[in-house]
Amino acid sequence: MGNWRLKGIALGLAALLVMLALSLVGCGSGGKQPGEGAQGSGDSQGNKAAVEFPTKPVEMTVLFGAGSGADLLARKVAEIAGKDLGQPISVVNRTGAGGATGYTYVKGQKADGYAIIWNSNSINTAYHAGNMNFDYKTFSGIAELTTEPVSIAVKADAPWKDINEFVEYAKKNPGKIRIGNSGKGSFTHLAAVALENKTGAKFTHVPFGQGLAVSSLLGGQIEASSQLPAEIMSQVKAGQVRILAVTGEQRLKTLPDVPTFKEKGIDLTLSLWRGIAVPAGTPEPVINKLEAAMKKVTENDEFKKFAADMGANIEYRGAKDFDKFIAQQDQELASLMEQIGMKKQ
Repeated sequence: MGNWRLKGIALGLAALLVMLALSLVGCGSGGKQPGEGAQGSGDSQGNKAAVEFPTKPVEMTVLFGAGSGADLLARKVAEIAGKDLGQPISVVNRTGAGGATGYTYVKGQKADGYAIIWNSNSINTAYHAGNMNFDYKTFSGIAELTTEPVSIAVKADAPWKDINEFVEYAKKNPGKIRIGNSGKGSFTHLAAVALENKTGAKFTHVPFGQGLAVSSLLGGQIEASSQLPAEIMSQVKAGQVRILAVTGEQRLKTLPDVPTFKEKGIDLTLSLWRGIAVPAGTPEPVINKLEAAMKKVTENDEFKKFAADMGANIEYRGAKDFDKFIAQQDQELASLMEQIGMKKQ
């Protein structure tokens, strides 16, 4: 009899232990795998940090020197966007190697939105010229903001009053017209090459540092200059220089009397674009926030006037469209660079 009681007690204890074990397993699972709760917490913290961006100043790298057209536009963008973001955007000029110095610096920064770059066609030309071993895919576009056509200018007392007269002279006198640009393989150099392609004219291309082509034109060392309007606008206003035509789709508001090449029967449109980019891998919420701020910049009346005075047109593209556009531009510029023997990769 005693043995039966002991057996009953043992069976009861065993059943109790089984039920307790089952209940512990149920509580432990909670529909999640081990570690899942910690991961979810980390994700929510990361998303929160992205949404709260920026919580400190942002730095914008500019590829060209202080006081250049690119620099002045960048500083105006930084001023207006910084107010919208609630944090200042400081501009740092990192020049050299056709833009490669600045691109290399930003590439090495953390992809968190605090290191942005004033991007341009230089991302294409610097890579294909062999100045850096990475291309446009190293960055994610935020937004395109402006475009600037290239202007072909001569001294005010030059014999050519019209772009067609200028081209005809260059065709009849191959290589006699020396045309200055901002540097071998630069965008202004490529624009003059494209003009040769479209017309059959032949120039002698003379590379200078930015701004030096203009002084050389005034000094008579060259007959013409291929420059962005912003770099030559003060000489135009002073009556020292005459712009014959611009490569944009439409006339510039600040130069209403200067025709486009298309208006003069030359099928050439080529503009230098500018916008903002960040290192690839930057969180999408951060990209979205920067994109929205840059869109507001293009809608700002103060910026519209400033850009027009600088010889730039407002042309906005959002992040995804901007990336597609850069990819297309990369192919076109690579082709031009190959033609002049500048394409190394």
